Amino acid sequence: MSISVVWRSIELPVSPADEWIEFEHESGRRLRRPTFRDGDARKVRFAASDPGRWTWTGGELDIAPAPTDELNPFYRHGFWRMSPGGRSLVYADGTPAILVADTAWALPWRATPDQVREYAADRQAKGFNAVLLMTVQPDMRAVGPRDRTQDEGFDVGFEDLADGHLLKPNDEYFRYLDELLGILVEHGLVPVLQPVFQGFGWKGLDVAGTVVPPTEYGDYCRYLVARYGAQPAIYLVGGDGTGAEPQVAAGGAEVHAVDCYGQPTGIHYRPHIHAHAHQDADWLDFQWCQTGHTGEHVQARVADMWRNEPVRAVANGEPTYENTGRTGVAAGWWQGHEAWSNLCAGGTMGVVYGAGSLWQWRLHPDEPGHSDYFVAPGAGWREAVDFEGSTYVGLLGQILAGLPTTDMTPDWTRVISGRALSGPGGMLIVYREHGGMVPVFDDTVPLDYRIVDPRDGSVVATGRRDTPADPLPDPGGAPRVYICL
Repeated sequence: MSISVVWRSIELPVSPADEWIEFEHESGRRLRRPTFRDGDARKVRFAASDPGRWTWTGGELDIAPAPTDELNPFYRHGFWRMSPGGRSLVYADGTPAILVADTAWALPWRATPDQVREYAADRQAKGFNAVLLMTVQPDMRAVGPRDRTQDEGFDVGFEDLADGHLLKPNDEYFRYLDELLGILVEHGLVPVLQPVFQGFGWKGLDVAGTVVPPTEYGDYCRYLVARYGAQPAIYLVGGDGTGAEPQVAAGGAEVHAVDCYGQPTGIHYRPHIHAHAHQDADWLDFQWCQTGHTGEHVQARVADMWRNEPVRAVANGEPTYENTGRTGVAAGWWQGHEAWSNLCAGGTMGVVYGAGSLWQWRLHPDEPGHSDYFVAPGAGWREAVDFEGSTYVGLLGQILAGLPTTDMTPDWTRVISGRALSGPGGMLIVYREHGGMVPVFDDTVPLDYRIVDPRDGSVVATGRRDTPADPLPDPGGAPRVYICL
């Protein structure tokens, strides 16, 4: 009998002929996992959702509950899934969750384990809980040494990707990726797995995501679920395209068919597109817009997606990268204001941050071969990790931690404020860029309040209004978040 702990991935050898393995809990609950090839072996990875005895064709598993002092929320509460109303994330046990994601697209083929440990420790400390990743270098015409430590070097996931195919996986690449993703997960960071990009890619050199046959794309999505789906994951089957590419639908359908944990699946759109492809597809859980790279706040795009039907979760998956192209673009508090504004506009799945030179995983400040339009001047990935704006985005998740954020809705009816959210039990969250008094015009707004400075997370005031007609008090002059609960 094998022994493990609930929600921890374990790897088991299986017969070469086995494409599926079914695991059955003593309660009768069943989880069916796809297998995958790793070199000459075939394997299955499984994470038990419940403690107790599980059986499968290879024997029995004795699964212990999570330790009472478990700090990793994904081992304590389970993997993410969509909320009952489809607007936000919850853990498997129903605990509310807000996505706070970073954008390190090129990490899988450029970073080393030591670098990822340093990066993950920083992001975990700041409050991030997810990272957007291109699982393979997607540009068909990109060239460079197959060495993560050399200028313009990168590792290769598929030997035939340059020819527009995904038939020759590099087993060593994915074993290396196992380690990198494992480091992220151990730091409480969910890998957001994009199979093969449909948009700009790494250097804009003809991405394979619009060229590979949809069947091969779907098969790769199945492989990602099999290899990495027994740990926290989000599947971003469309990346930086229109969403209408045939590869996207093939990938989404495949993930939906083989993922027994119901982890979120969605599309990340390019800036100049109406984000509504596959709106009624049963595999679609979320849609992420992208507001470009010029340092403008465009919350209207988030609000547009919020109104799409059937309901899907919404986020701005790619605001302007901090310091992209020139120092000062979208820098500092710009990122905090952007995050809170997107959240209140309807992006209640969460918020996403990005930094120039970090998303490319530029090895050092002088590494050649990257577009000046996208890199942060004078910065490699390590310098970009320390850009000021990341602190403010990470704080959003820390400020909202423990609140009933499930299926919050934009609300401009109960108070006079341009940015506000309502939640369960009458909860009201208001964001004001310059603070100040907030007039209240609804008896359902709770009397108790606290006021937070979103630049450092400090509580600057708490109190209880005497009557439902009393305003929320603040002298103004600085960003404020008002929480009534």
